[in-house]
Amino acid sequence: MNAEKRTVFGSGLIWLGAAISIAEIYTGTLLAPLGMARGAAAVVAGHAVGGIMMYLAAMIGADSGKGAMESVKISFGDRGAKFFAALNVLQLVGWTAVMIIGGASALGTILNPALGHTGNSLWAAVIGIMIAIWILLDIKNFERANKFAMAGLFLLTLLLSAIIFKGTNTHALIRDTMSFGTAMELSAAMPLSWLPLISDYMRDAERPRASAAAASAVYFAASCWMYIIGLGAALYTGESDIARIMLSAGLGIAGVIIIAVSTVTTTFLDAYSGGISFAVIFKGIKEKAAAVAICAIGTILAVTVPVESYSDYLYLISSVFGPMISIMITDYFILKKDCSENIFVVRNIIIWIAGFAFYRWFISVDCPLGNTLPVMAATMFLTYATDKFTSLIHSHH
Repeated sequence: MNAEKRTVFGSGLIWLGAAISIAEIYTGTLLAPLGMARGAAAVVAGHAVGGIMMYLAAMIGADSGKGAMESVKISFGDRGAKFFAALNVLQLVGWTAVMIIGGASALGTILNPALGHTGNSLWAAVIGIMIAIWILLDIKNFERANKFAMAGLFLLTLLLSAIIFKGTNTHALIRDTMSFGTAMELSAAMPLSWLPLISDYMRDAERPRASAAAASAVYFAASCWMYIIGLGAALYTGESDIARIMLSAGLGIAGVIIIAVSTVTTTFLDAYSGGISFAVIFKGIKEKAAAVAICAIGTILAVTVPVESYSDYLYLISSVFGPMISIMITDYFILKKDCSENIFVVRNIIIWIAGFAFYRWFISVDCPLGNTLPVMAATMFLTYATDKFTSLIHSHH
């Protein structure tokens, strides 16, 4: 990365771009069965859980000056970090494809009727190329371009909010019931999905700690807003396809800009971090080149593979990276341990497997606080207790 440092304001803008996305709005529509008041409460509660974890993950990167997967070495050693970096590359290729599919299908809804097109492959390719260009900008040009993009997106999203919330009749979208815990889990899932990569954007920050706070706070506020737009869209317009809402509100070209730019600014983070993780696995590979390759693979997948179970994908990411970050937070902030020099930290890998298994089982339990918080608390307790127990045994010898 360039020697130039990213400003606190620049860090905040990146995470505003991450939060303003069709995926977040769509996830918000899933919460409609709870109604507006309970749905919004679940959004804020879930984001508070995910947002605090996001801030702590960012602080590890800010304090250690390491990228996300480099900092995983602190708890899991060199090989352990490569294992998680490989999982991270896989999930980021998946995310890149999911985001491009969402953006392309929304663009298709607006543009295909006008252009007499039928498929969305062209729009997927256009978005893929735009993301690649975004990746290749250096920091100075990136910050400049990002300021314009964010100002435009912010105004257009305000316009979208005004259109949705001027509706007064609540549509009966309560096809199936949803518990508060499930809604909270779907709300926590988005900030949790950024845990494996937020540190990548702290290591070149001018003031890392301030940037960690700014990034987490901006993301928390903007992501809650996106979810609530989705929730409102489903309740007040009776429609969960955001592109159709834009069409019916006459937001033709403005809708196209919102969809294209927001998909690019969010997916850029996935592809770029994928490149950084790839460089952790294979030393000597250029991060930007790897990021462009991930963008290309994601685009090809977007054109060829149908995405069915989106919420299952979110749960899978939470179950892999929730326990991982819980162990790191315990080691870094509470136990003050650093195992970066180790090849492999077997104890923490075993705890991670236990946390992953517990999460997968716990998904089927309807917990009023969602699943993430209890699983992360249990994993942190297990990490702490195991450390104290082994220290006790060693002191007796």
